[in-house]
Amino acid sequence: MDEVDVVVIGAGVVGLAIGRALALRGLQVVMLEQATAFGTGTSSRNSEVVHAGLYYPPGSLKAQLCLQGRELLYAYCAERGIGVQRCGKLLVATRDDDLPKLDTIRTHAAACGVHDLQPLTRAQALALEPELHCVAALHSPSSGIVDSHGLMTALLGDAQNAGALFAVASPFEAAARTGGLWQLRTGGVESFELATRWLVNAAGLDAQAVAAGMAGFPAAAIPQRHLAKGHYFALARKAPFRHLIYPTPVDGGLGVHLTLDLAGQARFGPDVKWLPELPAGAPLDYAADPTRQAAFEAEVRRYWPGLPEGALQPSYTGIRPKISGPGAPAADFRIDGPAEHGVQGVVQLFGIESPGLTSSLAIARRVSAQID
Repeated sequence: MDEVDVVVIGAGVVGLAIGRALALRGLQVVMLEQATAFGTGTSSRNSEVVHAGLYYPPGSLKAQLCLQGRELLYAYCAERGIGVQRCGKLLVATRDDDLPKLDTIRTHAAACGVHDLQPLTRAQALALEPELHCVAALHSPSSGIVDSHGLMTALLGDAQNAGALFAVASPFEAAARTGGLWQLRTGGVESFELATRWLVNAAGLDAQAVAAGMAGFPAAAIPQRHLAKGHYFALARKAPFRHLIYPTPVDGGLGVHLTLDLAGQARFGPDVKWLPELPAGAPLDYAADPTRQAAFEAEVRRYWPGLPEGALQPSYTGIRPKISGPGAPAADFRIDGPAEHGVQGVVQLFGIESPGLTSSLAIARRVSAQID
């Protein structure tokens, strides 16, 4: 049986960033991906936003890693020529009842180290975006957009150039710890076995199932998975906005917001549709529901009343790997090593939803620091 230092399970943006960080240290790394390509799950079904770190409780992992990751991401993209743009974001209150939410976000952001938020009056916001409707806003100049596919391609290239191996169509099946090593088995057409000193579970939506497949890992240390589906609609014409436009947050998400891609094309989403829990291994339903269009249009018209009738088209959906359910406070990232769960040689990542893309390089540093 081949023996390596680390097996990283999952090749989304976080798994790729972790594999890269470990390989650059000179460790022998194998990255496993159950799909036939990297980043086909949550990493390719999001808004591609570089978050500034506005929404997360002070001291939380999300707050710390978002701020660290934001600057690491901007620097890495500049170094590698990856498409990225600090276009800025307007977080808007569309009615007076939303004003306390803006105050809370600004207070939290400042406590977390975000000091560049600029409060805007209605007139100041409309001077930046004349088509906007709001009663007040916050301007976040550090928010931006990134080419997530280009980012993942670069991360994988760095990892492979440093000696990491990448195995696609190789789903994790089971692992057991024997003699100080994890003995791991994959499924798939060409299954194989590996011995490794460390396992890193970066499987995203499948993280709970992967953790349950590690013999001896305590079930009590595996948080319940909650699935929140989000739809995206595209605008069938050029948008009259230069900034990202976000309403105040809602239960389970940040509201139906307007984001731009690097070509200036607008998309709206995601909304929040809580899904029932599925048996382990059951396929996820990513089908778009066109009947949600009317609700989308109503949400968008709260901050863009000039949205033309019929201008939205169903685009794609994503599913958030949450570890908090409807009505519950948003859970923090879980990056659990032996100090947290008591099992040697394994780091488990749970609930890596937004701002996971922004935080990916910082998450990789944190995981790398736990691995000897």
